[in-house]
Amino acid sequence: MAYRVLIVDDQKMVRQMFETVLNGTSDYTIAGMANTAAETVRICLEQEIDLVLMDVVMGYGMDGLDAAKQIKQKRPDVKIMIVTSMPETTYIDRAKEIGVDSFWHKEVQEQPLLEIMNRTMAGESVYPTEMPVIIFGNTVSTSLTKRELEVLRELVGGSSNAKIASALGISERSVKQHISDMLAKTGFKSRLQLAVVARGGGLVINDIEI
Repeated sequence: MAYRVLIVDDQKMVRQMFETVLNGTSDYTIAGMANTAAETVRICLEQEIDLVLMDVVMGYGMDGLDAAKQIKQKRPDVKIMIVTSMPETTYIDRAKEIGVDSFWHKEVQEQPLLEIMNRTMAGESVYPTEMPVIIFGNTVSTSLTKRELEVLRELVGGSSNAKIASALGISERSVKQHISDMLAKTGFKSRLQLAVVARGGGLVINDIEI
């Protein structure tokens, strides 16, 4: 009997790509498609779904990981596989905490999508061992420290130095130093440029501004 799959992405082209892949195998059947996290939760509670293929970033309201958390709380039997190209560093940790079964990063993992799906349905939890390295100005994403990424994430959300300091439990002087260090590494001219390029490339995403 074929596994019933729910495809979730806010981009029609991506949903069609998944549809093409699944139509080429008899092991899976498409039970439905959704383009919002809220719709995904509703479908999983109302229908028999075996596996959810879902992106993280959605255009409306909660994101894919928020939806995964709700689904796992009410339907722990449903397998969830996050499929994304975003290099945001916190996604994998959040997914593991929630109990997401597998995480397929298109830019890093060499295994085909169907292979990860098969392993997931067989009971494995498959995650990438590393996140993609992206060019960030004159440097690369891996050159930034954990604290710099935390400051950058707050910048993307539009926070002032005072708010960043309060959110991270550090001094405003430290915030200014981290921003200065990132400007030196990247060659960018302003904090605004740091934030715009970081958000545009998916390096960090602030929940407030999604």
